[in-house]
Formats: sequence, C-alpha cells, structure tokens
Amino acid sequence: MLSYLLAIAIITLIYLLLSFGLSLQYGSVGLINFGHVGFFAIGAYTSALLALSGVPLFASFCAAALAAGLTAWPIGLISLRLRDDYFAIVTLGFSETVRIIIVSEKWLTNGVQGVPGIPRLFSSLPVGFEAQLATAGLLLAVCALAALAMWRIIKSPFGRIIQAIRDNEDALKALGKDPARFKIQVLMLSSALAGLAGAFYAHYITFIIPEQFVPLVTFYVWMAIIIGGVGRISGAIVGTVLLMVFLEGSRFLRDFIPGVTEVEMASLRIGVIGLLLILFTLYRPQGIMGDYSKR
Repeated sequence: MLSYLLAIAIITLIYLLLSFGLSLQYGSVGLINFGHVGFFAIGAYTSALLALSGVPLFASFCAAALAAGLTAWPIGLISLRLRDDYFAIVTLGFSETVRIIIVSEKWLTNGVQGVPGIPRLFSSLPVGFEAQLATAGLLLAVCALAALAMWRIIKSPFGRIIQAIRDNEDALKALGKDPARFKIQVLMLSSALAGLAGAFYAHYITFIIPEQFVPLVTFYVWMAIIIGGVGRISGAIVGTVLLMVFLEGSRFLRDFIPGVTEVEMASLRIGVIGLLLILFTLYRPQGIMGDYSKR
C-alpha cells in the first residue's frame, strides 16, 4: 500500500511540473495552450533516447528541457500573433503532429511499439521502495525550485510586464513594448518545464509509447489549474493534488456500486470527474486558492 501511495505521489509531482508551466502561460500571460502534452512528449523521448545511447542522465534531462523549450520558439513565432482561440487550435494541432511523428518515425522512436528499457533514476538502489522514495525526493526538490523560480518571475519587472499583457495588451503596446516577444519567452520557459516533466516520466515508467501523450493529458492539467486557481502557485499545487485524488479515488467506485462492469465503470469515472469540474467552474470559478472576495 505504501509503495502504491508513493507511486501516486511521484506521478502527482510530475503533473505538478506540467501545471506550473501551464499556469504560468495562462495565469500570467493569458495564453490558451491546448498542446502542452506535445512538449511533455518531446522531453520524454529526448531524454529516453539519449540515455539509451549512453548519455548521462543529468545531461539527458537538460537536453529534454532544452529541446522542448527550443521547439516552442518557432511555434511562438508563427502563432502568437494570432488571436487566442487560433493559438489554442495551433497548439492542439502541434501536439497531435508530435504524436504522429513519433508513431511514423520508427527508425528513431520504434513507433507504436514504444521505447523499452529506459534507464531509471537511482539505478544503484534496488528496485522498490527505496528507489521510489529517492525519486520522489528529487522530484519534490525540483518542484520546490520551480515554484520558487515562478514566484521570483511573477514578482519581478518581467512578471509585471507579462501580467500587463494578460490584463491589457493594447495598453502595453502603446507604451512601446512588444507583447509577442514576452509571450514567446514565457512559452519557451513553460515548455522547458513540460520537457523536464517528460524526462522524469520516461525514466520513472521506463517504457514510453505514443498513446501516453494524448490530448487528454493536457486537459487533465487544465482541470488541475482551474480547480486550484489559475495563476497561483498554491492553486497549481492544490489543484494537482485534488486532480490525482479524483482520478485515483474514482477507481474504487466499483467497490461501492454493484452490478457495474469495468467498461461501464471507466465511463462512469470520467463522468464523475467531469461533473466535479463543472461544479467547480459554477460555484468556485476562481478555484480553491483563488480570491474569495470575488465571484
């Protein structure tokens, strides 16, 4: 039971890195990104393939973050001058393009067969509780550093500029600033976080396939930041934890509802999660950690 809870904690921390990145994009700048999972996939495959080639894990993790961040640069140049709804469509298309490339380029990614045998973190420790605990500790430290970096960014002059883009982009243009440049920088930074999360995911699971990087992952992260409170570090943390409680806790609904098959329970589980999200948006649109003085 303890190993199971620790495994859930590790996945929660990986999703927290994704939530930090998406919260920075939408909460601070107002970017609606439906393709966050694409950068997650780039980080996972980059680190996995490099590690299998003999590259040290520290270097492969850095390469994963760098590859995801650099990939965001041309996406930003092309699409950030579009309206927000068009940008959302472009990013969704980008994530699906990444997945199709992974499936198609079998010589590199092994296609739908996936990449097995990825070196795990702390391979010097025996497989089991100790290795999981060390991985969780490392992830916790990385998430704490990411949270600190986000807080410093938000409180800095750069943070005030990107929040001004969110609040009134036209006014910022009138002051002679170029919003597109700042948007690209935020997109690259948050994409690098997603790439780092992908690297942790690949080396924890040790086997990746394209179907692990579907758009549903992005929408799970959206659910987390909406539930917790958009644009708040505490909101990303609380929302991600609650999302995992919903996702994992709903697996046990079948124990309390007799006569329901596993297939029916899967649909019911998604329905329960969707209902909870609807209730949050109706009765707590600011999120749990949002401003209680507003509605």
